[in-house]
Amino acid sequence: MSDDLKRGLEGVLVAESELSHIDGDAGKLVYRGYPIEDLAREASYEEVVYLLWHDELPDAAELADFESWMAERRDIDDEVLAQVRKLADADEVPMAALRTIVSSLSAYDEDADHEDVDDLESNLRMACRITAKMPTALAAFERLRQGKEPVEPREDLSHAANFLYMLNDEEPDDVLAETFDMALVLHADHGLNASTFSAMVTASTLSDLHSAVTAAIGTLAGSLHGGANANVMRMLKEVDESDLDPTAWVETALDEGRRVPGFGHRVYNVKDPRAKILGEKSKALAETAGETKWYDYSVAIEEYIAEEKGLAPNVDFYSASTYYQMGIPVDIYTPIFAMSRAAGWIAHVLEQYEDNRLIRPRARYVGPKDLEFPPLEQR
Repeated sequence: MSDDLKRGLEGVLVAESELSHIDGDAGKLVYRGYPIEDLAREASYEEVVYLLWHDELPDAAELADFESWMAERRDIDDEVLAQVRKLADADEVPMAALRTIVSSLSAYDEDADHEDVDDLESNLRMACRITAKMPTALAAFERLRQGKEPVEPREDLSHAANFLYMLNDEEPDDVLAETFDMALVLHADHGLNASTFSAMVTASTLSDLHSAVTAAIGTLAGSLHGGANANVMRMLKEVDESDLDPTAWVETALDEGRRVPGFGHRVYNVKDPRAKILGEKSKALAETAGETKWYDYSVAIEEYIAEEKGLAPNVDFYSASTYYQMGIPVDIYTPIFAMSRAAGWIAHVLEQYEDNRLIRPRARYVGPKDLEFPPLEQR
């Protein structure tokens, strides 16, 4: 065993995967060989989920069957909805609420056999239920804490359009539905990130699929991972409320030792390709609405940080203004990230089960040694 310490496991290879590949120097991302640009513009979220779980894009008949199977399983049990109500009444943090809800789904899943956790067919059925029900639970939670009643899911809408419908009690137009669908595609998977690794570690113990996804949600909740997108929008709103232009605001924030969210990435050394795509969408939404300030602020901040710090934006930076212009509440940005990334988490868990080895790294002990144990009366 090497004695070299790699904090954060940076640069350490711990697994092989066929799911997604990141070229951090070239700014490239692919899912199972397909460039993210093509998938974002040409494929639906359902197609991408199928690709990640089944190792190939579906044909028309396969896609129709998959879409129907998922859509028919969007409803959540009355007991789960009652729990959602309690969490909303308690003003629980949205990510914590989602974590609790996903964990509870296993109690009502007929395939949740905790003794046969690596059975592929039952896991695929559970995967569909988890992925289909998370948007329903999240939309219900958001409406309930606003004092509104949940909206029943519809089977005739896409995964993306149905969520926006349940959230707003209004069917979204094609532009909003397509934009949100694209955002889900862009967030569906991203290599061995922190939350995916968390799911894999859980699965490597031969724990069940619900536990693995629950662990991943808990990991994604941190501000250094999924929470950054909400922080970006809070920053943009703070800029808007100040008397400073975006460049001056950022300069002041940096002088005060504050961190500007949405920049830098552990893997990318150039601009995140997902940020490029979402930046284009943010601009298009702004121009359509006739209000471009959020996009303009973002561009000004991006240019300043690039010049002064040599850092490029990551996916969180432009997802913030994109979601905000769609009328999505800021503090459910990260739960939406989880709602999308569930597809990738599950795909990696299925890979882990297929060729499992318990993930058990070592730590170097640096504490005291050879201490003499004192009797209780002498302490």
